[in-house]
Amino acid sequence: MNNSPTTFYLFIFLFCICLHQVSGQAQDSIPPVKKEFVDYVVIDTTVVDTVVIRKTQDKIKFVPRSVDLMNPVISFNRTNALDEKPNRFKIPSFWTTVNKLGANFSEVAFVNWNAGGNNSISALGNARFERNYKFRYIQWDNYMEMRYGLNVQDEQKLRKTDDAIRFSSTFGLQRDTISNWYYSAKANFNTQFSNGYSYPDRSTPISRFMAPGYSFLGAGTSYITKNQKFNLYISPITQKATFVLDEDLANKGSFGVERAIYDDDGNVVKEGEKIFLEFGFLVTNQYEKEIMKNMILKNRLSLYTDYLRKFGNIDIDWELNFDLKVNKYVLTTIGTHIIYDDDIRFDEELNANGSVLNPGKTRIQFKQLLGVGVSYIF
Repeated sequence: MNNSPTTFYLFIFLFCICLHQVSGQAQDSIPPVKKEFVDYVVIDTTVVDTVVIRKTQDKIKFVPRSVDLMNPVISFNRTNALDEKPNRFKIPSFWTTVNKLGANFSEVAFVNWNAGGNNSISALGNARFERNYKFRYIQWDNYMEMRYGLNVQDEQKLRKTDDAIRFSSTFGLQRDTISNWYYSAKANFNTQFSNGYSYPDRSTPISRFMAPGYSFLGAGTSYITKNQKFNLYISPITQKATFVLDEDLANKGSFGVERAIYDDDGNVVKEGEKIFLEFGFLVTNQYEKEIMKNMILKNRLSLYTDYLRKFGNIDIDWELNFDLKVNKYVLTTIGTHIIYDDDIRFDEELNANGSVLNPGKTRIQFKQLLGVGVSYIF
């Protein structure tokens, strides 16, 4: 075979026909290069088996009707202004407060009632204010309670049914935040608003404001639960002071104070003492629990005995109340109050010059309360 141009072109033509038969129906993406005169052609096409998966765009799931996608401007046309400016920073308070006002009423009326009876109306007002502080190892509880009740009946003058002023302050210090025991110091004070009488006698009062008045001051230990519904105070060192600031009652030796000394003609030689001090052991307990739905039990107990005079002779002051809540404002109260004090005597007899003929007897004082009224806490 000679090397003529005709032979070379023929070889190229045959090679292209063979290549087209081998590739079958494959299509070259590279366009052919048009040359009129080439000495040789080099095939540089590379087949790449690559699949490109393009991530689809997430669709908008929810478009609010008030949003304008073409003009994204926030509008405040339908919003209302705040009543108060927002408080961005508020100092935490460790004080808890309770303000409670209440009034109980009872009424009985008779018209042509064959069994008989007197029309009567009774009212009892009460108020309680609490200011309690709790932070880490320190707890300071304070409360003031006031009660006053009146009753009026047919053909009778106005009578007093309840009268009390009570103040208490307890300071406690914990050794740790786990235990419920505190080192405590406690101060109590009790008295009344107005004169008390042994009805129907209204000429001679048997009690007045600060006659008597009682104060307790001591130190000991307290057990106080985390929710402050149970408070037990034990004080082996407590001073009790009885005040009788009315001169007539002090001269009679009422409520345990030393009575006045009279001569044979009944003149006062030495006036009676107005303060009587004792030193003894005090235990108090306050307990509150919801025993049923809308039925709350409240218990307050005070026990005191004097070391110097009659150790073991215990003075008792015990209140037990049940509050039945009708709704937020209407409340029914059922309660009892028991007092036993050896220094308070009944049926005492004196002669003309003031000498004691019969010292009288100590009795248990009992009071029962049932009332329906309103209560407001703020």
